[in-house]
Amino acid sequence: MRNLTYNDVGITAKGGPVPPGFHKLQLRTPLGLDTYDRAAEALFTWEMHRATPFIRVPADTPRAAPGVQVSLRAGPLTAPCEDVWTVNETHRTGFAYGTLTGHPECGEEAFVLERRPDNTTDFVITAISRSSAWYARALGPCGRLLQRAVALRYAKSLKNLDVTR
Repeated sequence: MRNLTYNDVGITAKGGPVPPGFHKLQLRTPLGLDTYDRAAEALFTWEMHRATPFIRVPADTPRAAPGVQVSLRAGPLTAPCEDVWTVNETHRTGFAYGTLTGHPECGEEAFVLERRPDNTTDFVITAISRSSAWYARALGPCGRLLQRAVALRYAKSLKNLDVTR
């Protein structure tokens, strides 16, 4: 069993100040009309992650839920995570995972869908993290650019899934 590598579990749900040494990334992507339910299914079943180039998720990974551990792979790198919270409300659903020992980053990333009054959906990614592995620290500010690029790919992958079927 691996351990979470940061102290403020749930930080992406609570809001508030970012701890010293950590950085915050927030990305909002509109998904369109009548996409909420299908996008939620794609999110919780890891379909969004699997549709993202270079990201691999084991086929036997259970649906996202608190306590579920997942080991994401990108090429030779492994990024073990554990789901730390979920939300499942009428107009807001999603989850966050925290980093486990062996992840190149330290922190938490949340994936939340928000249904607007006009029945359009926004996808919001919030990450609060810092580099953990030596190779991630060596990237310096380029590491944050890489993290943003991956978040943009997640959003594009979810948007490109047939979320209106």
